[in-house]
Formats: sequence, C-alpha cells, structure tokens
Amino acid sequence: MLWTILGWLVFGLVAGFIARAVVPGKDNIGLPMTILLGVIGSVVGGLLFGLLTVGVRGFEPAGWIGSVIGAVIVLVAYNKFTGRKGRASR
Repeated sequence: MLWTILGWLVFGLVAGFIARAVVPGKDNIGLPMTILLGVIGSVVGGLLFGLLTVGVRGFEPAGWIGSVIGAVIVLVAYNKFTGRKGRASR
C-alpha cells in the first residue's frame, strides 16, 4: 500500500512538472500543488480517454500521455479560475 501511494506521488510530480513546462508563463504553485495537479490530471486524462473511446468507465487513471494532457487541462482551468496568469507581473 505504501509503495502504491509513493508511486502515485512520483507519477503526479512528473506529470505535473511536464504540464507546468508545457503551459507558458510562470506558475507560482509549490511542490504539493504540482503533485496534486499531476494526480488530478491523471484522473481527468482517464475520463477523457474513456469518453473518446468506449464511453465513461468511471474514475480510472490514464497513462503518461493522458496524465500530462489532463494535467495541462487542469492547470489551464486552475489559472483561469484563480486569475493567476491574467494579472501583470511587477
């Protein structure tokens, strides 16, 4: 059980970092939010993949590509919702 949790954390961290690198601009989120971004992105990617292929199968995690795509979608939505990218930096 511990290895599963650690695996999810590492998986989320890598997917979150890749998503942050793909989305332009500076993201002022820390390491825990990056991990959460990747984990939620994996679930979103799994849902989108399920919708595009065989229909809704529930909350299933996606592979690397689906996780990164889902994390990019979650990061863009997070930035729109919080307004972080819309403000000018000083």
